[in-house]
Amino acid sequence: MGEILRENQNTKLLLEMSVVDGEHDFTSSIVAALNQAELEIHNLDETIESIQSLKPNCDKLDYILAASSGALCGIIDIFLVGKPGESPLGDITDQWFANRTTYFAKLCGWEDKGENSLSSAIRFLEKKFKIPYDQRGVGDAASFVFDLNPTNHHFKSLAHNPSLLGLFFSILDQFTNSSHFISGGELISLADADGKFELRGNNIPSKLFCAFANWFGHLISDMSGSSGSKGRGMGIPSPLWTWSNDIIALKRSLNIPVSQFDNSINELAINIYKEGYDARFQSTQAIPVFINEMLVRLVFAIRRLIKYFAETDKETRSFSLMWKKCEPFSNPTVKRMLTVAHGTFCLIDIGDATVRGFVTGAGSFNPTEFFLCLNIVGVGRLTISLYGEVKREIGIQKAEREIIFARKEKLVVENYIEGLKLLSELYEDKNLLNFITDFKNSDMYIHAFEKSVMLAKKRNVPNNEILKNKMEIDSYFLGGNKA
Repeated sequence: MGEILRENQNTKLLLEMSVVDGEHDFTSSIVAALNQAELEIHNLDETIESIQSLKPNCDKLDYILAASSGALCGIIDIFLVGKPGESPLGDITDQWFANRTTYFAKLCGWEDKGENSLSSAIRFLEKKFKIPYDQRGVGDAASFVFDLNPTNHHFKSLAHNPSLLGLFFSILDQFTNSSHFISGGELISLADADGKFELRGNNIPSKLFCAFANWFGHLISDMSGSSGSKGRGMGIPSPLWTWSNDIIALKRSLNIPVSQFDNSINELAINIYKEGYDARFQSTQAIPVFINEMLVRLVFAIRRLIKYFAETDKETRSFSLMWKKCEPFSNPTVKRMLTVAHGTFCLIDIGDATVRGFVTGAGSFNPTEFFLCLNIVGVGRLTISLYGEVKREIGIQKAEREIIFARKEKLVVENYIEGLKLLSELYEDKNLLNFITDFKNSDMYIHAFEKSVMLAKKRNVPNNEILKNKMEIDSYFLGGNKA
């Protein structure tokens, strides 16, 4: 085995030549080594680029625009959302839910005969989707046992909660003709709740389907209040507050003591529900949060689109490249902007809710007023953004170690490539190292001998040791001397 070593700027290159069955072969030519090294550089560049893409690339204008969007939507929340009963956007949302109720009633066969459309539609749906757990605390024992009344029965009745646990108790109550309520930290069950109720279906699957249909249809009928409601009515509870019922129900079912904190949160949820904080109002709170979300994504996309057309030549433009530069969804930059926007929104909203809590508390803090004005949807959206920021930061910290190693490896490969280029110029491998093929495939040995002589001279073989023609080679291998 022969070895060629060359040192250049502390970089060493090793080329190996093997002799197998009397044939000479180089493990790789310089050109092949160059191609392999350049491919490695390309792979390292892709690795570094993919790791760097995890980091947000926001400039000052991005932060300013994101904060401005959050401030604008915070002002919308203060003046157009406010709290139940004092919400211009809430009136629009209530009407939208009323229209959906009447539309659903028409799908189920209801006909509007000119009377009060909403009350008539609700009455029709209540009869259409009959359930056994609709006690209102009016003239029944429940009003004396656990203070059930028309203003809280939708919240206290577990089957009226728009959650998975609410669906479970609805199906359970329909199969057992019972009712389950949460009151004072207790799970209360009423047996034989409705003597006239009968769940339709001839077998278990059909009864399950009917129970689900009754649960869903009855929730639709209660979205805008009951058929006898005066004014706005008591809708179904907010999905983000019914978890206070779920926790107590689960703990009581598992014989786990209910804490005072659980009771306090549940009482707070009931109090704000009685003030009108239901699913309709929570949908109203989602409006400025949604506007904030869309506005930030739109601003991001427009800025990157303008930059793309300004910096990209017409000949190289493509939709795929434009989408990669402008898409406002998976990019970490737009996610950072959303965190800033929702954070600004929540700061303004929490500040407003805190001021109102102290103003209505007459010197003390009023938690009910605070949570009536607090945009819980915005807080939830900010929590998701903060979780994403923490998760990305952990990923970036792990990737930093990889990118440091990749950059060092890239530097080594670049030095290696420079050495290969110097050797390529010196040895002209492409033209000189194919002499083995000439020996194998051609009877014209003279040209091959000339190449071998040139190669020997370039590699500094002493002149007196070079075999310059076929005669000298034959004499050498037959045991003669060069001379």
